[in-house]
Amino acid sequence: MESEKDKELLISYLNNELTAKEKEAFEKFLAGSAEMRQESDEAGHIWEMMGQLPEPEPSAALPVKFYAMLDTFKASEADKRNVVKELWEKFQQMWSFQPKFQMAYSLVILMLGLGLGYFVNEKLVKSGKNEEIQNLSSEVQDMKQMMMLSLLENPSATERIRAVSYTNEIKAVDKKVIEALLTTLNNDSNDNVRLMTLEALVKLANEPMVREGLVQSITHQESPLVQSALADVMVKLQEKRAIKPLKKLLKQQDLNGFVKSKIESSIHEII
Repeated sequence: MESEKDKELLISYLNNELTAKEKEAFEKFLAGSAEMRQESDEAGHIWEMMGQLPEPEPSAALPVKFYAMLDTFKASEADKRNVVKELWEKFQQMWSFQPKFQMAYSLVILMLGLGLGYFVNEKLVKSGKNEEIQNLSSEVQDMKQMMMLSLLENPSATERIRAVSYTNEIKAVDKKVIEALLTTLNNDSNDNVRLMTLEALVKLANEPMVREGLVQSITHQESPLVQSALADVMVKLQEKRAIKPLKKLLKQQDLNGFVKSKIESSIHEII
């Protein structure tokens, strides 16, 4: 296409968004140029491929590892509650057997409660955080990370997409998670999973390891959809290191015409 306006018209044409008059004028424009018709046909083929991508059906199944961890966590919490319950039952027994000391017990409990409350309050003010809540939050994060890594190996594309989505809930993404996402981007057999993974990695682009991995991923991609999406990402990140692998991709003889145009435009915008 000669200009950005022509490209926008092509997209509107493919989406059936033009009026009858605009459509007729655009088709006359295409009829006057064999090169434009070829590019329009290739873009239409891309559009058709996108429409044929399978939409995975959600599954209610979750990995065994996750349920095992969940059961362990529940059992641990149940043990804590049982200890408190036993202490309370013993206290009730002592209370019922010694009625003449109830007033004394009440005073002692009141004084202990006040003292304990003051001590706990001072402790929380000084530390600025509740250690138990912090530990619990850390355990939940570890569970989410383990579940994500486990689901990325699931044969179901739906489960792998779900795994990628968990990166939004992990506060501190470590090297292991980044490596797993980059491996999925380069090797997963499903285009939907790759595109979802690319979107997740872009949100982590402040990490040098992620940027380097995205640049290296350019020459690993064979899907026109992923190639085009990666070119857009490089423009968004203004990643000049991407120019060399993008030019290498342009040398492929079987490169889709629409993708070729996209990459050429992306290189120009990065430079």
